Amino acid sequence: MIVVTSSRIAGRRIAETLGLVRGNTIRARHIGKDLQAVFRNIVGGEIDEYTKMIAEAREQSLDRMVVEAERLGADAIVDVRFGTANMMQGAAELLVYGTAVRTVADDTAAE
Repeated sequence: MIVVTSSRIAGRRIAETLGLVRGNTIRARHIGKDLQAVFRNIVGGEIDEYTKMIAEAREQSLDRMVVEAERLGADAIVDVRFGTANMMQGAAELLVYGTAVRTVADDTAAE
């Protein structure tokens, strides 16, 4: 599956647009990680616990979007975007969305 933030894929042509696909996850903070983060905030530096949590949420959301696109028969997703929203104190949603498409080789790309 090709996943891109652009509306075009080099060497490919969009043959069919299948529609909007999305994936999301909602993650809550963990009290143990919060304590580590508070300490890190005092002394400075990256808050590794939250960086890891958001990276895992991003990958899970991407995986869910790809599964939805595969169900539609897509071989690519274009115009991919991410969004976040606070759901409640200590919990946030990570959403990824794009357009599922079928592509074919672009014979004119070599010219």
